Amino acid sequence: MNPAAAPARRIGLLSATTLVVASMLGTGVFTTSGFLLEELGSPWLVLLAWLAGGLLATCGALSYGALARQLPGSGGEYYFLSRTLHPAAGVVAGWISIVAGFAAPLAAASLAFAEYVGDWFPGVAPQALGSTLLVAFAAVHALGEHRGTRLHDLTVVAEVLLVVVFVTLALARVPSELAVHAPSARADLSAFALALIWVSFSYSGWNAAVYVGGEVRDAERALPRALFLGTALITGLYLALNAAFVFAAPPARLAGQADVGRLAAAALGGQPWADALTLLIAVVLAASVSAMTVAGARVHAQMAADGELPHRLAAGDRPPRAALALQCTLALLMLWTSSFRSLLTYIGFTLNLCSAATVVGLIRLRLREGTRLPVAGWPFVPAIFLLAVLGMTLGAIFRQPTESACGLATLAAAWLIWRWRSRHHHRSPSD
Repeated sequence: MNPAAAPARRIGLLSATTLVVASMLGTGVFTTSGFLLEELGSPWLVLLAWLAGGLLATCGALSYGALARQLPGSGGEYYFLSRTLHPAAGVVAGWISIVAGFAAPLAAASLAFAEYVGDWFPGVAPQALGSTLLVAFAAVHALGEHRGTRLHDLTVVAEVLLVVVFVTLALARVPSELAVHAPSARADLSAFALALIWVSFSYSGWNAAVYVGGEVRDAERALPRALFLGTALITGLYLALNAAFVFAAPPARLAGQADVGRLAAAALGGQPWADALTLLIAVVLAASVSAMTVAGARVHAQMAADGELPHRLAAGDRPPRAALALQCTLALLMLWTSSFRSLLTYIGFTLNLCSAATVVGLIRLRLREGTRLPVAGWPFVPAIFLLAVLGMTLGAIFRQPTESACGLATLAAAWLIWRWRSRHHHRSPSD
């Protein structure tokens, strides 16, 4: 890649941090705790699962932060794995990011947004509302990075303030007897492992800033800080928000309910609170779509710069407009043709494997570079992360083998694509 065409570094620490926050704060936190209550039985054990998920996400963020100091470029796992393990590992991770990491979640978040605000637009199909959101954010970010990040920052700040206001008001209304007399834990280790799989999906996005690392000012310092600050902020918000949810009503009333947030809000403040939380969720989902639009297109652009995708998708010193258009098109196709309920485990399964491979790359680089590559909490932080991912992966294979098999099949297909392209690309004219 021509150095003259390198992306301009316009993104500061605030924008990188808000990108992490918006990528993490999505539908999972407003829907997961109902299923966790059904599986674990105790509200306190549900909060323990959220705390454990936050600690694991922090371990991942610290590990990625160390890599970002050494390799401050764009492209996320694709960029890291291509340079720490093998080009094949990077390409596989790139395809996984494109399909399972961004296109599918973009479509799911847009559809969820449409379902929440559908009552305000009677007669309009959810797919049409979701498509409008997708196209609007793709257009905003294609106009210019400055406009896109400014809108993104304002949206995320408003989103966090709304969550803090809701949590403050809600915790003041939580009946104390529900916390004091909460049911005791009755879950076994396998149930808790499954709960962590669901929780890890809600925490996914802690690595979002590394996808735009090549556009971050002072990336060697700003990227690790953005990853850690964003993850720490979200962990605190998740614990407070879910405490308000699980103690708002008796567990039997909330267990197994996907709209646990709305039910909890209605129990605490009636229909006005339920409607207000619906508005909050709409803002959260819009910010999440904005964040994924920014980050996902950079994977396309970095792969194009490395010759793994058509060169016209590369960014250069401008927003990656062609990559934004391609990503939006893929998300629209999924939005109009698929249901994403069965993809939750599939997405979490495949993304966990990519993250684990990236941490393995960090370990390999650290063993080669020694203390020249500082890693916070070495060697415990990377080891804890890898052991946790191993446990969640085994739990997914045991409890949901079909979705896990689809994840492994996707990895295999991505490797076959790389294998075919590498043979075709390196074939000499005389062959």
